Amino acid sequence: MKAFIFDLNGTLINDMHYHSRAWQYLLNNELGGNFSYEEVKKNMYGKNQEVLVRMFGPNHFTDEEMDKLSLEKEKRYQKEYLPDLRLLPGLNVFLEKAHQAGILMAIASAAIPFNIDFVLDNLKIRHYFSAIVSANDVTTSKPHPETFIKAAELLHTNPVDCMVFEDVPKGAEAANYAGMNAIILTTTHTEDEFSYLPNIKRFCNDFEDSFIKNLIP
Repeated sequence: MKAFIFDLNGTLINDMHYHSRAWQYLLNNELGGNFSYEEVKKNMYGKNQEVLVRMFGPNHFTDEEMDKLSLEKEKRYQKEYLPDLRLLPGLNVFLEKAHQAGILMAIASAAIPFNIDFVLDNLKIRHYFSAIVSANDVTTSKPHPETFIKAAELLHTNPVDCMVFEDVPKGAEAANYAGMNAIILTTTHTEDEFSYLPNIKRFCNDFEDSFIKNLIP
C-alpha cells in the first residue's frame, strides 16, 4: 500500500458512543423527538445536516437552523468526550512507523472541521496527515465514494493503492465504490453488518492487531 486513508470517529478514536449520546440528547431534549439510542446509532452517518433530515424529514429545518444545531451537538460531544480522548491502542506506534516508512496518510471523514481539529490538535497528530477531507469538502457524503476519491487525489495516489480504515458499513461501502480495500475497526459495529461488502480485508479491535502491524514493511 502506498497510502492509508482513515475515517476519524470510531476509527482513530473510540468515541461513537459519545456522539450517539450527544445526538440523542439534542434530538429528544432540544427538538422534541422520542428516539431510542439504537435508532440514533443506526442513523448516525454522513453529514450532521443529513442526520437531521433523516430523523425529522426534509424541510423541517432551514439550512441556518441545521448549522446551528450541528454546532450545538458537537460542542456537547466535545465537552463530554475530552476527558476520555485518546487514540485506539497501538495507533500512536502505527502512525509513526507509517510516517517513517514514507506511507502517505489522509483523514477522510464526514465530520466537520471543528471536530477534526478537536481530535488532531488535542492529540498532536496533525503532522502525520498530508491531506484532510471533511464534510465541508464534499458534495455527497458516504456511502458515496467522493470523500475517499478526493483523499486519494490530494495524496496523488491511485485508489487501488490506498487502504481505508473504517468502523461503519456505510463508510466501508464508500471505500468499495471508490475501488479501495478496507480494514474495519470493530468499535461500533459487528462483523455480520459488513457481510454484503467484498472489500473487507480484516476486522480488528485496534491497531495492535498483527495484520495491521504487517502492513508496514
